[in-house]
Amino acid sequence: MKPSRSEFLTVRGLRTHVRHWGREGAPTIFMTHGWMDMSASFQFIVDALQGDWHVIAFDWRGFGLTERTPSDTYWFPDYVADLDFILEHYAPNQPVNLLGHSMGGNIVSIYAGVRPERVGKLINLEGIGLMGAKPEQAPKRIAKWLQELRTPPVMRGYASLEEVAGRLQKTNPRLPGERAAFLAKHWSARNAAGEYEILGDPAHKMPGPLLYHLDEMIASWRRITAPVLWVEAAETEMWKWMGPQEEMRAEVDRRLAHFARVEKHIVPEAGHMLHHDQPEVLAGLIEGFLGR
Repeated sequence: MKPSRSEFLTVRGLRTHVRHWGREGAPTIFMTHGWMDMSASFQFIVDALQGDWHVIAFDWRGFGLTERTPSDTYWFPDYVADLDFILEHYAPNQPVNLLGHSMGGNIVSIYAGVRPERVGKLINLEGIGLMGAKPEQAPKRIAKWLQELRTPPVMRGYASLEEVAGRLQKTNPRLPGERAAFLAKHWSARNAAGEYEILGDPAHKMPGPLLYHLDEMIASWRRITAPVLWVEAAETEMWKWMGPQEEMRAEVDRRLAHFARVEKHIVPEAGHMLHHDQPEVLAGLIEGFLGR
């Protein structure tokens, strides 16, 4: 495996973990992870890259080794602001190569529309948004949030790293044992009870009070000027967050049509964690896209 090195920055008051691979001064790729994931998740892609790259990945607030907020709710715009601060630190006043997976893909796509001059090329791995909400859903959504504030979620404990690896493989049966063992070491840490606990603030599990406004997301996508690489897994599970597959296949294509310059690829024999399932294929797509 290619070695990585860690750095900690203070980003908007939070101690933020940043992971680096490769030579400083080499062309840079910024990679952002998804929900309940962390920066080390990109190790397998980095190992498969053939060129001379400096890969920078960080843990979003409340995930991995980045500090958790004192709040009981995480707000999506905060991720966008954190990304802006990190890019300003490492690549001020220049367009960047920006990749995001799942939640990270949604964040980078918003950012690329909000600050189009800051993104040279955009790579989105299955981050196409949620089902659009209707205003009449708001009262129930807020009521649910108020109720869950009374009984905050918790993370379960695991007796060993092997159990953590088994949990990862249960979620993704394609994940080889050696990759699961590697991820388990970075995905969890011992808690006060001596058990291994996932490095994610349980508050992330709680739905916030705000509805998802698809029209606002589309407004951002329409402002993107960078070429976009959209990569989807042939056996993706993202439909469970969006709706029936037969309906949502067409909906995904409808949403992608709002990106002015998009190149689409479907990776065979991969699920939603396609960077774990087919890192060599994905690395080839990334390097081909960035090289054009």
